[in-house]
Amino acid sequence: MEINGVHRLENGRAGSGGQSQQAAGADGNQMSFERLLRQQAGGDGLSFSKHAAKRMNERGLAFDSQLMSNLEHAVEDARKKGARDVAVIGAQGVFIVNVPNNTVVTTMSQSDMKERVFTNIDSAVLM
Repeated sequence: MEINGVHRLENGRAGSGGQSQQAAGADGNQMSFERLLRQQAGGDGLSFSKHAAKRMNERGLAFDSQLMSNLEHAVEDARKKGARDVAVIGAQGVFIVNVPNNTVVTTMSQSDMKERVFTNIDSAVLM
């Protein structure tokens, strides 16, 4: 099953919806990616645009509750400084986030970042 075009994860890798897939939760328990996104969407957490979800699948970005927590903290830090569009840069890749809408608008893996230019951002946060 997929949410916003993002398939659930298995062992930290994106896969197709026909397989049994799970992502490890921060507490070591298994949590489906679908459940994680629904849980995050229910509150003030980040949401993912369809474009960002598609890019995560295409680029094979691993995603779990720890990464979601780190992203939310980075975006909150940027919000406190008055950022509107931020590039959150971490070991997993880059996440471009529209801060007022709390929405990840696109993603890029580490291998995709070589010789890339980021436009339409006003801030960057290192995770």
